[in-house]
Amino acid sequence: MASVDYIIVGGGIGGCVVASRLHQKYPSASLLLIEAGPDVSKHPMIVNSTPTPMLQHSELDWDYKTTPQKHLGNKICFGAAGKALGGGSAINACGWVRGDRIDYDAWGKQVGDARWSYSGILPYFRKTENHHTPYANPKEHGFEGPIYTSSVTSSGRNYPLRDMVKAAWEAIGLEQIPDANSGSPQGFADLNENRRNGKRQLATDAYPLDGIKVMTGTLVKRVIVKQNSGRRVATAVELASGVVLTARKEIIISAGAYRTPQVLMLSGIGDSADLKKHGIEQVVDLPEVGKNLHDHLGIPQRWKLRHPEKGYSLGSPLFNDPAFAFGSPLDFVATQTVPISGLKAALEKDEGAVTESHPLLQPPRSHLEAYIIYVGANKEDPAIAMDGSHIATRVVGLLPSSRGSVTLASSDPADDPIIDPKYYATEADRYVIRTGLKVLTKMLLETEEGRAFVESETTPAGFDPITEKTGDEEIDRRVSKVGDTLYHPAGTAAMGKVVDADLKVYGVDGLRVVDASVIPIPIAAHYQACVYALAEQAADII
Repeated sequence: MASVDYIIVGGGIGGCVVASRLHQKYPSASLLLIEAGPDVSKHPMIVNSTPTPMLQHSELDWDYKTTPQKHLGNKICFGAAGKALGGGSAINACGWVRGDRIDYDAWGKQVGDARWSYSGILPYFRKTENHHTPYANPKEHGFEGPIYTSSVTSSGRNYPLRDMVKAAWEAIGLEQIPDANSGSPQGFADLNENRRNGKRQLATDAYPLDGIKVMTGTLVKRVIVKQNSGRRVATAVELASGVVLTARKEIIISAGAYRTPQVLMLSGIGDSADLKKHGIEQVVDLPEVGKNLHDHLGIPQRWKLRHPEKGYSLGSPLFNDPAFAFGSPLDFVATQTVPISGLKAALEKDEGAVTESHPLLQPPRSHLEAYIIYVGANKEDPAIAMDGSHIATRVVGLLPSSRGSVTLASSDPADDPIIDPKYYATEADRYVIRTGLKVLTKMLLETEEGRAFVESETTPAGFDPITEKTGDEEIDRRVSKVGDTLYHPAGTAAMGKVVDADLKVYGVDGLRVVDASVIPIPIAAHYQACVYALAEQAADII
Protein backbone atom coordinates (compact mmCIF):
# COMPACT_ATOMS: atom_id res chain seq x y z
CA MET A 1 0.00 0.00 0.00
CA ALA A 2 1.89 3.06 -1.23
CA SER A 3 -0.92 5.63 -1.14
CA VAL A 4 -4.11 6.19 0.88
CA ASP A 5 -6.42 9.12 1.56
CA TYR A 6 -5.73 9.53 5.29
CA ILE A 7 -2.83 8.38 7.43
CA ILE A 8 -3.24 8.41 11.22
CA VAL A 9 0.04 8.19 13.14
CA GLY A 10 -0.64 6.60 16.51
CA GLY A 11 -3.36 4.13 17.46
CA GLY A 12 -4.13 5.46 20.93
CA ILE A 13 -7.47 6.84 22.05
CA GLY A 14 -7.41 9.86 19.75
CA GLY A 15 -6.19 7.90 16.73
CA CYS A 16 -8.72 5.09 17.13
CA VAL A 17 -11.65 7.48 17.52
CA VAL A 18 -10.65 9.58 14.52
CA ALA A 19 -9.99 6.57 12.31
CA SER A 20 -13.27 4.88 13.21
CA ARG A 21 -15.37 8.01 12.80
CA LEU A 22 -13.71 9.06 9.54
CA HIS A 23 -14.42 5.63 8.10
CA GLN A 24 -18.08 6.04 9.03
CA LYS A 25 -18.12 9.57 7.65
CA TYR A 26 -16.26 8.80 4.42
CA PRO A 27 -16.84 5.09 3.76
CA SER A 28 -15.23 5.23 0.32
CA ALA A 29 -12.02 6.85 1.64
CA SER A 30 -8.96 4.71 2.36
CA LEU A 31 -7.48 5.04 5.83
CA LEU A 32 -4.23 3.76 7.30
CA LEU A 33 -3.66 3.67 11.05
CA ILE A 34 -0.03 3.14 12.15
CA GLU A 35 0.72 2.03 15.73
CA ALA A 36 4.10 1.26 17.28
CA GLY A 37 2.66 -1.23 19.77
CA PRO A 38 0.82 -4.52 19.24
CA ASP A 39 -2.86 -5.39 18.95
CA VAL A 40 -3.66 -6.36 22.54
CA SER A 41 -7.33 -7.25 22.19
CA LYS A 42 -6.51 -10.90 22.93
CA HIS A 43 -3.52 -10.28 25.17
CA PRO A 44 -3.92 -12.23 28.44
CA MET A 45 -3.24 -9.13 30.53
CA ILE A 46 -6.23 -7.43 28.90
CA VAL A 47 -8.52 -10.46 28.71
CA ASN A 48 -7.88 -11.26 32.37
CA SER A 49 -8.34 -7.66 33.55
CA THR A 50 -4.85 -7.34 34.99
CA PRO A 51 -4.74 -4.49 37.56
CA THR A 52 -3.22 -1.26 36.36
CA PRO A 53 -0.10 -1.39 38.60
CA MET A 54 0.86 -4.69 36.95
CA LEU A 55 0.40 -3.22 33.46
CA GLN A 56 2.87 -0.46 34.21
CA HIS A 57 6.46 -1.35 33.24
CA SER A 58 5.04 -4.23 31.18
CA GLU A 59 5.46 -4.81 27.45
CA LEU A 60 2.32 -2.69 26.94
CA ASP A 61 3.95 0.40 28.45
CA TRP A 62 6.47 2.76 26.83
CA ASP A 63 7.90 3.02 30.36
CA TYR A 64 9.33 6.52 29.92
CA LYS A 65 11.66 8.19 32.38
CA THR A 66 11.96 11.90 33.03
CA THR A 67 15.08 13.92 33.47
CA PRO A 68 16.12 14.44 37.11
CA GLN A 69 13.49 16.73 38.59
CA LYS A 70 15.16 19.67 40.29
CA HIS A 71 12.23 20.44 42.58
CA LEU A 72 11.78 16.80 43.59
CA GLY A 73 15.31 16.35 44.87
CA ASN A 74 16.63 15.43 41.39
CA LYS A 75 14.48 12.32 41.36
CA ILE A 76 13.87 10.60 38.02
CA CYS A 77 10.16 9.94 37.62
CA PHE A 78 8.38 7.22 35.70
CA GLY A 79 5.96 8.10 32.91
CA ALA A 80 3.53 5.42 31.82
CA ALA A 81 2.08 5.53 28.30
CA GLY A 82 0.23 2.81 26.47
CA LYS A 83 2.34 1.05 23.82
CA ALA A 84 -0.54 -0.80 22.23
CA LEU A 85 -3.39 -0.43 19.81
CA GLY A 86 -5.77 1.49 22.03
CA GLY A 87 -2.99 3.47 23.70
CA GLY A 88 -3.78 4.60 27.21
CA SER A 89 -7.04 2.66 27.25
CA ALA A 90 -4.92 -0.52 27.49
CA ILE A 91 -3.11 0.39 30.70
CA ASN A 92 -4.87 3.29 32.44
CA ALA A 93 -6.84 3.09 35.70
CA CYS A 94 -10.15 3.59 33.81
CA GLY A 95 -11.08 6.76 35.68
CA TRP A 96 -13.87 8.62 33.87
CA VAL A 97 -13.45 12.13 35.25
CA ARG A 98 -14.65 14.84 32.89
CA GLY A 99 -13.51 17.89 34.83
CA ASP A 100 -14.66 21.43 35.51
CA ARG A 101 -16.55 23.54 32.99
CA ILE A 102 -14.49 26.57 34.09
CA ASP A 103 -11.34 24.96 32.68
CA TYR A 104 -12.91 24.21 29.30
CA ASP A 105 -14.30 27.75 29.15
CA ALA A 106 -10.79 29.06 29.82
CA TRP A 107 -9.51 26.84 26.98
CA GLY A 108 -12.14 28.16 24.58
CA LYS A 109 -11.42 31.75 25.60
CA GLN A 110 -7.67 31.33 25.23
CA VAL A 111 -7.92 29.99 21.67
CA GLY A 112 -10.82 32.28 20.71
CA ASP A 113 -13.14 29.46 19.70
CA ALA A 114 -16.26 28.44 21.61
CA ARG A 115 -16.09 24.91 20.18
CA TRP A 116 -13.51 24.19 22.88
CA SER A 117 -15.52 25.73 25.71
CA TYR A 118 -17.55 23.44 27.92
CA SER A 119 -20.76 24.03 25.98
CA GLY A 120 -18.85 23.44 22.75
CA ILE A 121 -17.32 20.11 23.74
CA LEU A 122 -20.30 18.91 25.80
CA PRO A 123 -22.14 17.37 22.81
CA TYR A 124 -19.08 15.20 22.23
CA PHE A 125 -18.90 14.11 25.87
CA ARG A 126 -22.50 13.00 25.45
CA LYS A 127 -21.74 11.34 22.12
CA THR A 128 -19.02 9.15 23.64
CA GLU A 129 -21.05 8.04 26.62
CA ASN A 130 -23.40 5.22 27.53
CA HIS A 131 -24.15 6.56 30.99
CA HIS A 132 -24.68 4.17 33.86
CA THR A 133 -27.73 5.97 35.32
CA PRO A 134 -30.66 6.15 32.90
CA TYR A 135 -32.36 8.95 34.83
CA ALA A 136 -29.31 11.25 34.75
CA ASN A 137 -29.66 14.69 33.18
CA PRO A 138 -29.78 14.17 29.39
CA LYS A 139 -28.42 17.69 28.88
CA GLU A 140 -25.19 16.52 30.51
CA HIS A 141 -25.01 12.82 29.67
CA GLY A 142 -25.38 10.48 26.73
CA PHE A 143 -27.01 7.07 26.83
CA GLU A 144 -26.27 5.58 23.41
CA GLY A 145 -22.52 6.17 23.01
CA PRO A 146 -19.83 3.48 22.67
CA ILE A 147 -18.19 4.03 26.08
CA TYR A 148 -20.00 2.35 28.97
CA THR A 149 -19.47 4.07 32.29
CA SER A 150 -20.04 2.77 35.79
CA SER A 151 -19.98 4.25 39.27
CA VAL A 152 -19.18 2.60 42.57
CA THR A 153 -22.88 2.47 43.33
CA SER A 154 -24.07 1.29 39.92
CA SER A 155 -21.52 -1.56 39.97
CA GLY A 156 -22.81 -2.82 43.31
CA ARG A 157 -19.61 -2.23 45.28
CA ASN A 158 -20.64 -1.74 48.90
CA TYR A 159 -17.35 -1.01 50.61
CA PRO A 160 -17.39 -1.32 54.40
CA LEU A 161 -15.75 2.09 54.95
CA ARG A 162 -18.13 4.02 52.69
CA ASP A 163 -20.30 5.64 55.36
CA MET A 164 -17.35 6.52 57.58
CA VAL A 165 -15.40 8.07 54.70
CA LYS A 166 -18.49 10.03 53.70
CA ALA A 167 -18.85 11.36 57.25
CA ALA A 168 -15.16 12.34 57.32
CA TRP A 169 -15.41 14.39 54.12
CA GLU A 170 -18.53 16.09 55.44
CA ALA A 171 -16.78 16.84 58.73
CA ILE A 172 -14.37 19.20 56.95
CA GLY A 173 -17.17 20.94 55.08
CA LEU A 174 -17.30 19.13 51.75
CA GLU A 175 -20.70 18.30 50.32
CA GLN A 176 -21.57 15.09 48.56
CA ILE A 177 -22.70 15.85 45.03
CA PRO A 178 -24.73 13.45 42.89
CA ASP A 179 -22.72 13.87 39.69
CA ALA A 180 -19.14 15.08 39.41
CA ASN A 181 -19.28 14.69 35.62
CA SER A 182 -21.79 17.47 35.07
CA GLY A 183 -19.25 20.27 34.81
CA SER A 184 -19.26 21.28 38.49
CA PRO A 185 -17.17 18.71 40.38
CA GLN A 186 -16.36 20.59 43.59
CA GLY A 187 -17.38 18.44 46.54
CA PHE A 188 -17.11 14.65 46.67
CA ALA A 189 -18.87 12.09 44.55
CA ASP A 190 -18.77 8.46 43.49
CA LEU A 191 -15.78 7.42 41.44
CA ASN A 192 -16.79 6.88 37.82
CA GLU A 193 -14.93 4.48 35.51
CA ASN A 194 -15.31 3.39 31.92
CA ARG A 195 -15.62 -0.28 32.79
CA ARG A 196 -18.27 -2.57 31.37
CA ASN A 197 -19.25 -5.30 33.80
CA GLY A 198 -15.98 -4.66 35.57
CA LYS A 199 -13.90 -5.12 32.42
CA ARG A 200 -11.55 -2.61 30.80
CA GLN A 201 -12.85 -1.16 27.51
CA LEU A 202 -10.20 -0.78 24.85
CA ALA A 203 -10.63 2.13 22.49
CA THR A 204 -10.56 -0.41 19.66
CA ASP A 205 -13.58 -2.21 21.13
CA ALA A 206 -15.60 0.97 21.50
CA TYR A 207 -14.50 2.39 18.14
CA PRO A 208 -14.14 -0.51 15.70
CA LEU A 209 -11.43 -0.37 13.07
CA ASP A 210 -13.21 -2.59 10.56
CA GLY A 211 -12.52 -1.41 7.02
CA ILE A 212 -9.35 0.44 8.09
CA LYS A 213 -5.84 -0.74 7.23
CA VAL A 214 -3.96 -1.08 10.52
CA MET A 215 -0.20 -1.50 10.84
CA THR A 216 0.95 -2.50 14.33
CA GLY A 217 4.51 -2.82 15.58
CA THR A 218 5.42 -0.01 13.19
CA LEU A 219 7.32 3.11 14.20
CA VAL A 220 6.97 6.32 12.21
CA LYS A 221 10.11 8.39 11.76
CA ARG A 222 8.73 11.59 10.28
CA VAL A 223 6.15 13.36 8.17
CA ILE A 224 7.42 14.39 4.76
CA VAL A 225 6.56 18.00 3.90
CA LYS A 226 6.93 19.30 0.34
CA GLN A 227 6.42 22.63 -1.39
CA ASN A 228 3.34 22.85 -3.61
CA SER A 229 2.40 26.13 -5.32
CA GLY A 230 4.28 28.09 -2.69
CA ARG A 231 2.73 26.26 0.25
CA ARG A 232 4.10 23.57 2.51
CA VAL A 233 2.04 20.39 2.30
CA ALA A 234 2.30 17.17 4.32
CA THR A 235 2.37 14.47 1.67
CA ALA A 236 3.68 11.26 3.25
CA VAL A 237 5.15 9.55 6.28
CA GLU A 238 8.48 7.79 6.42
CA LEU A 239 8.65 4.74 8.65
CA ALA A 240 11.66 3.90 10.79
CA SER A 241 12.36 1.17 8.25
CA GLY A 242 12.68 3.76 5.50
CA VAL A 243 9.40 2.84 3.76
CA VAL A 244 7.46 5.90 2.56
CA LEU A 245 3.65 5.91 2.57
CA THR A 246 1.76 8.68 0.80
CA ALA A 247 -1.44 10.44 1.95
CA ARG A 248 -3.61 11.98 -0.71
CA LYS A 249 -5.69 14.11 1.68
CA GLU A 250 -4.39 14.43 5.25
CA ILE A 251 -1.98 13.12 7.85
CA ILE A 252 -3.19 13.13 11.44
CA ILE A 253 -0.68 12.73 14.29
CA SER A 254 -2.15 11.08 17.39
CA ALA A 255 1.01 9.78 19.04
CA GLY A 256 0.43 11.31 22.48
CA ALA A 257 1.93 14.17 24.45
CA TYR A 258 5.43 12.65 24.45
CA ARG A 259 5.67 11.17 20.94
CA THR A 260 3.67 13.71 18.92
CA PRO A 261 6.20 16.53 19.45
CA GLN A 262 8.98 14.06 18.71
CA VAL A 263 7.41 13.20 15.32
CA LEU A 264 6.90 16.89 14.55
CA MET A 265 10.50 17.76 15.37
CA LEU A 266 11.87 14.80 13.42
CA SER A 267 9.82 16.18 10.52
CA GLY A 268 11.61 19.54 10.74
CA ILE A 269 8.76 21.29 12.52
CA GLY A 270 9.99 23.05 15.63
CA ASP A 271 12.67 25.35 16.97
CA SER A 272 15.62 25.79 14.62
CA ALA A 273 18.27 25.62 17.34
CA ASP A 274 16.86 22.40 18.76
CA LEU A 275 16.61 20.81 15.33
CA LYS A 276 20.10 21.88 14.32
CA LYS A 277 21.59 19.97 17.27
CA HIS A 278 20.46 16.76 15.62
CA GLY A 279 21.19 17.62 12.01
CA ILE A 280 17.52 18.12 11.10
CA GLU A 281 16.67 20.73 8.51
CA GLN A 282 13.93 23.07 9.67
CA VAL A 283 10.81 22.98 7.50
CA VAL A 284 8.51 25.13 9.64
CA ASP A 285 9.57 27.47 12.44
CA LEU A 286 7.32 26.48 15.35
CA PRO A 287 9.40 27.01 18.49
CA GLU A 288 6.51 26.00 20.77
CA VAL A 289 6.60 22.37 19.64
CA GLY A 290 7.44 20.32 22.72
CA LYS A 291 7.03 23.26 25.08
CA ASN A 292 4.15 23.83 27.53
CA LEU A 293 4.21 20.29 28.96
CA HIS A 294 1.84 20.08 31.92
CA ASP A 295 0.99 17.08 34.06
CA HIS A 296 -0.76 16.19 37.32
CA LEU A 297 1.49 15.51 40.33
CA GLY A 298 0.13 13.22 43.02
CA ILE A 299 1.30 12.65 46.60
CA PRO A 300 0.53 9.25 48.18
CA GLN A 301 0.25 8.61 51.92
CA ARG A 302 -0.52 5.48 53.93
CA TRP A 303 -2.60 5.22 57.07
CA LYS A 304 -2.86 2.54 59.76
CA LEU A 305 -6.44 1.47 60.34
CA ARG A 306 -7.83 1.62 63.84
CA HIS A 307 -9.78 -1.63 63.44
CA PRO A 308 -8.18 -3.71 60.66
CA GLU A 309 -9.91 -6.81 62.00
CA LYS A 310 -13.17 -5.46 60.57
CA GLY A 311 -12.08 -6.08 56.97
CA TYR A 312 -11.87 -2.51 55.71
CA SER A 313 -8.99 -2.95 53.25
CA LEU A 314 -7.71 -5.25 50.53
CA GLY A 315 -5.68 -8.06 52.05
CA SER A 316 -8.07 -8.74 54.89
CA PRO A 317 -9.87 -12.08 54.50
CA LEU A 318 -13.11 -10.19 55.20
CA PHE A 319 -12.61 -7.81 52.26
CA ASN A 320 -14.05 -10.43 49.91
CA ASP A 321 -17.23 -9.27 48.20
CA PRO A 322 -17.00 -10.49 44.53
CA ALA A 323 -18.39 -7.10 43.43
CA PHE A 324 -15.17 -5.45 44.62
CA ALA A 325 -13.48 -6.83 41.49
CA PHE A 326 -15.68 -4.56 39.32
CA GLY A 327 -13.55 -1.47 39.81
CA SER A 328 -10.84 0.35 41.72
CA PRO A 329 -11.07 -0.03 45.50
CA LEU A 330 -12.33 3.40 46.49
CA ASP A 331 -15.68 5.12 46.93
CA PHE A 332 -15.28 8.84 46.39
CA VAL A 333 -13.23 11.41 44.51
CA ALA A 334 -13.11 14.79 46.24
CA THR A 335 -12.47 18.00 44.29
CA GLN A 336 -11.61 21.17 46.16
CA THR A 337 -10.45 24.73 45.74
CA VAL A 338 -7.86 26.42 47.96
CA PRO A 339 -7.88 29.69 49.94
CA ILE A 340 -7.57 32.59 47.52
CA SER A 341 -5.39 34.71 49.80
CA GLY A 342 -2.73 32.04 50.15
CA LEU A 343 -2.74 31.18 46.46
CA LYS A 344 -2.54 34.87 45.52
CA ALA A 345 0.54 35.28 47.73
CA ALA A 346 2.12 32.22 46.11
CA LEU A 347 1.37 33.46 42.60
CA GLU A 348 2.99 36.80 43.45
CA LYS A 349 6.20 34.98 44.38
CA ASP A 350 6.14 33.43 40.90
CA GLU A 351 4.80 36.26 38.78
CA GLY A 352 5.01 39.51 40.70
CA ALA A 353 1.90 41.50 41.60
CA VAL A 354 -1.38 39.86 40.57
CA THR A 355 -4.98 40.89 41.07
CA GLU A 356 -7.84 38.73 42.30
CA SER A 357 -9.00 38.49 38.69
CA HIS A 358 -6.04 36.21 37.93
CA PRO A 359 -7.42 33.17 36.05
CA LEU A 360 -6.22 30.76 38.76
CA LEU A 361 -8.04 32.76 41.44
CA GLN A 362 -11.46 33.60 40.06
CA PRO A 363 -13.92 32.02 39.85
CA PRO A 364 -12.86 29.51 42.55
CA ARG A 365 -11.02 26.85 40.57
CA SER A 366 -10.82 23.09 41.12
CA HIS A 367 -7.19 23.00 42.24
CA LEU A 368 -7.16 19.80 44.28
CA GLU A 369 -8.26 16.21 43.97
CA ALA A 370 -8.05 13.69 46.79
CA TYR A 371 -9.24 10.16 47.36
CA ILE A 372 -8.98 7.31 49.84
CA ILE A 373 -7.98 3.92 48.45
CA TYR A 374 -8.90 0.75 50.31
CA VAL A 375 -5.50 -0.84 49.87
CA GLY A 376 -2.40 0.28 51.71
CA ALA A 377 0.19 -2.37 50.88
CA ASN A 378 3.57 -1.03 49.81
CA LYS A 379 6.77 -2.72 48.69
CA GLU A 380 9.19 -0.54 50.62
CA ASP A 381 9.72 2.65 52.60
CA PRO A 382 7.38 2.16 54.25
CA ALA A 383 7.11 -1.61 53.75
CA ILE A 384 3.51 -2.61 54.41
CA ALA A 385 2.19 -6.13 53.95
CA MET A 386 -0.95 -6.88 51.95
CA ASP A 387 -2.78 -7.72 55.16
CA GLY A 388 -5.64 -5.23 55.31
CA SER A 389 -3.97 -3.16 58.02
CA HIS A 390 -3.69 0.07 56.04
CA ILE A 391 -5.43 2.30 53.53
CA ALA A 392 -3.83 4.87 51.22
CA THR A 393 -4.66 8.36 50.05
CA ARG A 394 -3.52 10.59 47.25
CA VAL A 395 -3.57 14.37 46.92
CA VAL A 396 -3.32 15.69 43.35
CA GLY A 397 -2.58 19.17 42.02
CA LEU A 398 -4.99 19.58 39.12
CA LEU A 399 -4.10 23.01 37.71
CA PRO A 400 -0.31 23.24 37.82
CA SER A 401 1.39 26.43 36.69
CA SER A 402 4.69 24.58 36.22
CA ARG A 403 5.52 23.95 32.58
CA GLY A 404 8.03 21.51 31.18
CA SER A 405 9.18 20.29 27.80
CA VAL A 406 9.73 17.37 25.46
CA THR A 407 12.83 17.57 23.29
CA LEU A 408 14.76 15.25 21.00
CA ALA A 409 17.42 12.94 22.36
CA SER A 410 18.60 12.15 18.83
CA SER A 411 17.38 11.92 15.25
CA ASP A 412 16.54 8.24 15.78
CA PRO A 413 12.76 7.72 16.25
CA ALA A 414 13.48 4.61 18.33
CA ASP A 415 15.14 6.75 21.02
CA ASP A 416 12.79 8.04 23.68
CA PRO A 417 12.46 11.82 23.73
CA ILE A 418 13.86 13.84 26.62
CA ILE A 419 10.99 14.47 29.02
CA ASP A 420 11.33 17.27 31.59
CA PRO A 421 7.95 18.00 33.25
CA LYS A 422 9.48 20.44 35.78
CA TYR A 423 7.21 19.09 38.49
CA TYR A 424 6.61 21.27 41.54
CA ALA A 425 8.57 24.16 40.05
CA THR A 426 6.34 27.05 41.11
CA GLU A 427 5.35 28.37 44.50
CA ALA A 428 1.71 28.21 43.41
CA ASP A 429 1.98 24.47 42.80
CA ARG A 430 3.74 23.99 46.12
CA TYR A 431 1.08 25.98 47.97
CA VAL A 432 -1.72 23.90 46.47
CA ILE A 433 -0.12 20.56 47.36
CA ARG A 434 0.86 21.67 50.86
CA THR A 435 -2.71 22.85 51.45
CA GLY A 436 -4.17 19.59 50.20
CA LEU A 437 -1.93 17.45 52.40
CA LYS A 438 -2.81 19.46 55.50
CA VAL A 439 -6.53 19.33 54.76
CA LEU A 440 -6.40 15.56 54.34
CA THR A 441 -4.43 15.13 57.57
CA LYS A 442 -6.95 17.30 59.39
CA MET A 443 -9.79 15.16 58.09
CA LEU A 444 -8.26 11.84 59.08
CA LEU A 445 -6.54 12.68 62.36
CA GLU A 446 -8.23 15.79 63.75
CA THR A 447 -11.92 15.00 63.28
CA GLU A 448 -13.88 12.48 65.27
CA GLU A 449 -15.15 11.01 62.01
CA GLY A 450 -11.65 10.42 60.65
CA ARG A 451 -10.26 9.04 63.88
CA ALA A 452 -13.10 6.52 63.89
CA PHE A 453 -11.23 4.48 61.27
CA VAL A 454 -7.66 5.86 61.08
CA GLU A 455 -5.17 5.44 63.90
CA SER A 456 -2.05 7.10 62.49
CA GLU A 457 0.00 7.88 59.39
CA THR A 458 2.71 5.38 58.44
CA THR A 459 5.54 7.43 57.00
CA PRO A 460 8.70 6.79 54.99
CA ALA A 461 11.90 6.50 57.03
CA GLY A 462 13.17 9.84 58.29
CA PHE A 463 9.81 11.59 58.14
CA ASP A 464 7.37 12.59 60.86
CA PRO A 465 3.63 12.48 60.18
CA ILE A 466 2.32 15.63 58.52
CA THR A 467 0.31 17.91 60.80
CA GLU A 468 -1.09 21.44 60.67
CA LYS A 469 2.21 22.61 62.16
CA THR A 470 4.50 20.89 59.65
CA GLY A 471 6.64 23.50 57.90
CA ASP A 472 6.73 24.10 54.18
CA GLU A 473 10.29 22.81 53.78
CA GLU A 474 9.44 19.54 55.49
CA ILE A 475 6.34 19.03 53.34
CA ASP A 476 8.38 19.79 50.24
CA ARG A 477 10.93 17.22 51.35
CA ARG A 478 8.15 14.64 51.64
CA VAL A 479 6.78 15.57 48.22
CA SER A 480 10.27 15.14 46.76
CA LYS A 481 10.44 11.66 48.26
CA VAL A 482 7.04 10.26 47.28
CA GLY A 483 5.52 12.57 44.65
CA ASP A 484 4.72 11.03 41.28
CA THR A 485 2.62 11.60 38.22
CA LEU A 486 -0.94 10.53 37.50
CA TYR A 487 0.18 10.05 33.88
CA HIS A 488 -1.79 12.96 32.43
CA PRO A 489 0.80 14.72 30.23
CA ALA A 490 -0.55 17.26 27.76
CA GLY A 491 0.10 20.58 26.04
CA THR A 492 3.18 19.83 23.94
CA ALA A 493 1.52 20.73 20.63
CA ALA A 494 -0.75 23.31 22.18
CA MET A 495 -3.78 24.73 20.45
CA GLY A 496 -3.08 28.38 19.66
CA LYS A 497 0.68 27.80 19.55
CA VAL A 498 1.31 24.71 17.42
CA VAL A 499 -2.15 23.93 16.01
CA ASP A 500 -5.13 26.13 15.30
CA ALA A 501 -8.66 25.57 16.57
CA ASP A 502 -9.26 23.16 13.67
CA LEU A 503 -6.26 21.13 14.92
CA LYS A 504 -4.21 22.06 11.84
CA VAL A 505 -0.48 22.45 12.36
CA TYR A 506 0.49 26.05 11.63
CA GLY A 507 2.38 26.50 8.39
CA VAL A 508 1.64 23.06 6.92
CA ASP A 509 -1.36 22.06 4.85
CA GLY A 510 -2.81 18.60 5.31
CA LEU A 511 -1.38 17.99 8.79
CA ARG A 512 -3.31 17.88 12.06
CA VAL A 513 -2.79 16.73 15.63
CA VAL A 514 -5.51 14.91 17.57
CA ASP A 515 -4.45 13.89 21.07
CA ALA A 516 -3.79 15.35 24.52
CA SER A 517 -0.80 17.30 23.26
CA VAL A 518 -3.17 19.98 21.89
CA ILE A 519 -4.78 20.72 25.29
CA PRO A 520 -3.33 24.19 25.93
CA ILE A 521 -3.91 24.47 29.68
CA PRO A 522 -4.37 21.99 32.51
CA ILE A 523 -7.86 20.60 33.03
CA ALA A 524 -9.11 19.38 36.43
CA ALA A 525 -9.84 15.99 34.90
CA HIS A 526 -8.46 12.56 34.12
CA TYR A 527 -7.72 13.09 30.46
CA GLN A 528 -9.09 10.04 28.71
CA ALA A 529 -12.69 11.34 28.82
CA CYS A 530 -11.50 14.65 27.41
CA VAL A 531 -9.45 13.00 24.65
CA TYR A 532 -12.37 10.81 23.57
CA ALA A 533 -14.55 13.93 23.25
CA LEU A 534 -11.77 15.94 21.61
CA ALA A 535 -11.30 13.23 18.97
CA GLU A 536 -15.05 13.01 18.35
CA GLN A 537 -15.11 16.72 17.63
CA ALA A 538 -11.98 16.41 15.48
CA ALA A 539 -13.70 13.83 13.29
CA ASP A 540 -16.56 16.26 12.75
CA ILE A 541 -14.11 19.04 11.87
CA ILE A 542 -12.04 17.03 9.39
